[in-house]
Amino acid sequence: MQVMVAGAGPAGLMLAAELALAGVEVAVVDRLPQRSPFCRGFTLNARSLELLDRRGIADRFLAEGPTVPYGMFADPGRPLDLSAMDTDHPYVLGIAQTRVEELLEQWLAELGVPVSWGHEVIDLEQDGAGVDVTVRVGGEQERRRVDYLAGCDGSRSVVRKRAGIGFPGTAATTYGLLADVELANPADLPFGMTDGEHGTVFVLPRPGYVRIVLDEPAPPADRDEPVRPAYFQQVLNEVLGHPVQLRNPRWLTRFSDAARQADRYVAGRVVLAGDAAHIHPPAGAVGVNVALADAVNLGWKLAATALGRAPDGLLDSYHHERHEAGARVLQTTRAQMILARRHPDLDPVRDLFGKLTDLPPVNTYLAELAAGVSTRYDPRIPGAHPWLGTLAPNLKLTLGERHTSVAELLRPARPVFLHLGDRALPSSADGGVDTHHARCPEHAELEGMLIRPDGHTAWISTTTDPQPTDSLSTAWSTWCGAPAFSPPGLDEHTDQLGQRRT
Repeated sequence: MQVMVAGAGPAGLMLAAELALAGVEVAVVDRLPQRSPFCRGFTLNARSLELLDRRGIADRFLAEGPTVPYGMFADPGRPLDLSAMDTDHPYVLGIAQTRVEELLEQWLAELGVPVSWGHEVIDLEQDGAGVDVTVRVGGEQERRRVDYLAGCDGSRSVVRKRAGIGFPGTAATTYGLLADVELANPADLPFGMTDGEHGTVFVLPRPGYVRIVLDEPAPPADRDEPVRPAYFQQVLNEVLGHPVQLRNPRWLTRFSDAARQADRYVAGRVVLAGDAAHIHPPAGAVGVNVALADAVNLGWKLAATALGRAPDGLLDSYHHERHEAGARVLQTTRAQMILARRHPDLDPVRDLFGKLTDLPPVNTYLAELAAGVSTRYDPRIPGAHPWLGTLAPNLKLTLGERHTSVAELLRPARPVFLHLGDRALPSSADGGVDTHHARCPEHAELEGMLIRPDGHTAWISTTTDPQPTDSLSTAWSTWCGAPAFSPPGLDEHTDQLGQRRT
């Protein structure tokens, strides 16, 4: 087995699909006997939808729920206008995390990879050639040898702990309670924020029930102690200052403002993604979205490494890129939690911040920051073009007489080289790159683009800012392996649609 993925949450499922697309033998195991019916998150943001679109499956998710063109950064009374974002998906999609996981598991099954439920990773030992993984199935233990092990097994990751990876950060200082319940009298507690005598209660409508979120008055003696319905009812009544009767509790849990991040996302032949790599306050409901972004960044790099095709340092670049992105998420969510605190000392700060968010440039900056749309990775080559290092726009293209798009060309999860202009550019006879001679009518100034499998622009040249071909060679060798460039210009074997798979 080339890769084992521990954990069948969003990170693990998306990672396994990326590996399968690349032709890697992959197994997915999860300690639970079946998928949990309970979930914390109910949104997919613009960044996630862009990534799913580049695999051709965004429509499956968009068919599941409503889209909303506004989002909350810290103050529900001042929502961000998401329509200002530079994206094909200027909104958030309302969809339960459990449904996201179901759709990803269905897609993964279509790719020929089942999930092995009730298979718990309990230990590992790695050497320079692979990882010996101990898996408990029922009452029995099995020893399995894999080339690489991906820990996508949650915040208390066994893989992270057994691999000796540190998890530094800030411990919890405040706790919150969450309950999915029914209101005996729906008129007793309206949707949205309600200020009580001793705090604030946040109520979200769900199909057939409501989600109630409030602050726990004091840190629990045991954070792992289950939240009992009677205790939640007591705290709710105390916060409001009057009783509101609840019934038919479905799920109760607690959360905190703890923020931690693995000091290494890559440790030998062990890699981490999702909550195993980082935990953060729940502000903005970005957990699922960050997990998907981790998986898409890691998938093609781990695949190339497992298949022996990766240039030097490719897998390490996963740590550098996503550790930086994860640190930014921790900082942003912590800032939101501080701004959301109902304390008189913070009133002037909240008021000033609210006025700033009313300014269109600030609104756009915060919206794209929270949604991950502004994510940029170091391209490792010089260049001033604003697309360099960012997710390439979903450009409309023509290949001969066929109309297509960047998203469609990226569906195989392979690097894409676009020869778009009249300037002669070298083409490679080596490396797993899909080369296309295309036109982009909306951006006639484009000459060429090299796009990584995760959709980020690795090289770009325009007629107004022509880039030297030696920088193309550097970008190609950095992300795709050493190129064997032919003389400038596409070779005579390019097919009638302008595509040559190298």
